[in-house]
Amino acid sequence: MKDLSRASEISKEQEQIPVTIVTGFLGSGKTTLLNHILQNQKGIRTAVLVNEFGEIGIDNDLIVTTSEDMVELNNGCICCSINGELLEAVENIIEKKKEIDYIIVETTGLADPLPIAMTFIGSELKERTRLDSIITVIDAENFNNTFLESEVCKSQIINGDILVINKCDLIAEGKVKDLEDQISMIKKDPRILKSKHGEVPLPLLLSVGLFESDNLQTQQYSQKVSENISKEDADQGNYDHEHHHDHEHHHDHEHRHDIEGYTSLSFKSDGPFSLRKFQSFLDNQLPSSVFRAKGIIWFNESEKKYIFHLAGKRFTIDDSEWLDERKNQLVLIGKDLNHELIKKQLQSCVAKSKGEGFA
Repeated sequence: MKDLSRASEISKEQEQIPVTIVTGFLGSGKTTLLNHILQNQKGIRTAVLVNEFGEIGIDNDLIVTTSEDMVELNNGCICCSINGELLEAVENIIEKKKEIDYIIVETTGLADPLPIAMTFIGSELKERTRLDSIITVIDAENFNNTFLESEVCKSQIINGDILVINKCDLIAEGKVKDLEDQISMIKKDPRILKSKHGEVPLPLLLSVGLFESDNLQTQQYSQKVSENISKEDADQGNYDHEHHHDHEHHHDHEHRHDIEGYTSLSFKSDGPFSLRKFQSFLDNQLPSSVFRAKGIIWFNESEKKYIFHLAGKRFTIDDSEWLDERKNQLVLIGKDLNHELIKKQLQSCVAKSKGEGFA
């Protein structure tokens, strides 16, 4: 009888779709890691769910996917709640796409992975999905004591089944060892992988079966739930996470949502930037309190489309071959941001004429 029971468990497990949650603080390289997975997987039909912190979506354009199954949870705020939108999105994927082999959820950099994991193991999704692992990406170059002051960052490390120390090529080997020692003080016996550009062998990341619900901080989590929501709300998968939303989840609002003092600012323009003016903005006007920025930009001086990334003090502007259209679309995340002033400064970077910016 025991053998039959075990066989039944194995059969059920085989029917469940494995899920990987990719988390990590702002600018750590989550999207880079996800692109590495999508570009190198063979014969795996993967659905990707992307969460955004801001009123316009960027990551959906920044992900190079070989699948049409891309779901953007724009303003879904799974960063702070077990949200109905995440639950509904996963259910829709399972129902509409019968041939899905794998699901990957990329969270915003300000996401606590606990409520996201609990969405899969504490709802009806547990019958259809199997949480395979939580992968936490860590920025080797910018990680410092400020990160350790963040409860979200600590939760990402503590609850990560796999910790990928990324950007190891940007710092000395001794500093990587110091970072490993710091992580070991936060998490007992961490499983650490080191990478540059998110390049990690896929067998070390996918279908690893590392997630164990007993290792989650479920006791603390359950206490927070009972303090903040009713049992009815809990059954429906809503979690307040110790702060309240004054906004509704629409795609056209100013996303002033505040997590540990961080807010996001979004900017769009129909016209191209003047390269000279945008460079001046980065050098002279961009506040040091902007910790993360990313976007799609184009310049009056070029026919190309560009991907813009800023993490800490480092930024990159790389041309893109896969983007279909040229547009300016930026999201900036930081503390104590003067939204109106920054938007005005960015607007002043928009070229007023075709010839502007040329020498």
